[in-house]
Amino acid sequence: MDSFFNTDKRITELARKAEEECCEQFREIDSIAEYNGQKVLAAFINNKVSESCLKGTTGYGYGDIGRDTLDKVFAEAFGAEDAVVRHNFVNGTHALSTALFGVLRTGDTMLSAAGRPYDTMEEIIGLRGEPGKGSLKDFGIGYIQADLINDRDPDYGEITKLAAQAKIVYIQRSRGYSLRPSFDVETVGRMIEAAKKGNSDIIAVVDNCYGEFVERVEPTAVGADLIIGSLIKNPGGGIASTGGYIAGRADLVEKCADRLTCIGMGKEVGCSLGQSREMFLGFFLAPQTVSAALKTSVFACRLFEKLGFKTLPESCERRTDIIASVLLENEQNLTAFCQGIQKGSPVDSYAVPEAWDMPGYDSKVIMAAGAFTMGASIELSADAPIRPPFAVWLQGGITYPSGKTGVMLAAQEMLNKGLIKL
Repeated sequence: MDSFFNTDKRITELARKAEEECCEQFREIDSIAEYNGQKVLAAFINNKVSESCLKGTTGYGYGDIGRDTLDKVFAEAFGAEDAVVRHNFVNGTHALSTALFGVLRTGDTMLSAAGRPYDTMEEIIGLRGEPGKGSLKDFGIGYIQADLINDRDPDYGEITKLAAQAKIVYIQRSRGYSLRPSFDVETVGRMIEAAKKGNSDIIAVVDNCYGEFVERVEPTAVGADLIIGSLIKNPGGGIASTGGYIAGRADLVEKCADRLTCIGMGKEVGCSLGQSREMFLGFFLAPQTVSAALKTSVFACRLFEKLGFKTLPESCERRTDIIASVLLENEQNLTAFCQGIQKGSPVDSYAVPEAWDMPGYDSKVIMAAGAFTMGASIELSADAPIRPPFAVWLQGGITYPSGKTGVMLAAQEMLNKGLIKL
């Protein structure tokens, strides 16, 4: 590596030691990837994916065999009754918004089981932003939340109590810009169980972003009625250039599809415009791509622990999503880290990340992402709001060698600026 990137030999040696110390975690990650890879392959075979499925349609998209088969493949692999997988979901937030507006009606109440949701969901719910723009609140839909205990653990008793008032329980599996742990599938299941104890008819909606294929099962296996995510994260495998999915109970998926298109047409319309091949191939590769991202995450945490920084999760902890947080202590460290990640990117490596007022966020945000697909967080990226505790959220790495290199260059950039000592 030194001959290509002029990395300080002390960082190279520290990285070698860090990698050796990650061997046990890497073996478990490989085992999960093999299991999930077989699961996805079986879904392809069982649903008779053919070359004709890879071709696109135009116009109304009637009889689009690729679109309809992809829905079936996602549903089987995710343990769901049905799915709607579309390139015209612009991001995960759009898919989540579609699901909430598809299921909720005036007079209903939404319960968030893990405290305040991710920043981009706040205006959709009506927690901030101008009234009258069409939030759930504007449509007469209520919102309540069960705060976490010590900003960390679900309050199961409170979830049960509040569920009696709610139509849906909304569970954000990943942490967003918070320092709580991400929730594994088992914990998600306990949260759903607590909600259904208080209201047996409550609909469990899980924001599954960043969590797909990290474990052997998805939240549908523990009672989730809908799971939702983005194709430029885990399930797109670094190949899908846009899109998202909603999977779960067939009756609820139908309501979401009616919201995405229009009532009475739902899943029957919507041309694929040549996107089918990308989405099929990306999903097929996703388990292995996720494993590369997880290895990058574990390695990054171990290297920066050796450099004296706290990480969440710690390098030795079992992963529940692809995101790792490194607590970098101040804005200078945070900026240098992101600039180093950018220097290790295959696209736009020459760009210099700076904090800016990003739409949907209430703080300036710095992002490093030299990706083949804009904003694809399954590719190596790092981002953070410019606010204490100056933690950076690192995710992705479609190959482990490139992810490892990017992380080392982040350390090198900090060393170059005199921010760390070896």
